[in-house]
Amino acid sequence: MQNNKIELNDVLIFKKNHPCGGNSWKVLRVGVDFKLECLNCKRVIMLDRLEVYKRMKQRVPHEEN
Repeated sequence: MQNNKIELNDVLIFKKNHPCGGNSWKVLRVGVDFKLECLNCKRVIMLDRLEVYKRMKQRVPHEEN
């Protein structure tokens, strides 16, 4: 796991694109699993913590959004 601490309203850039073409996700809930919203199509998904860290390429803190 990376040392990036994911917080509420951070934007995560994933390695692979979502079927809609976007790869940016906003964090809606943090816990054992994460609730993420695609910034392109507004689809909401839930992924467990390990899967998020595996798929994540970059984290944009919510202060920079």
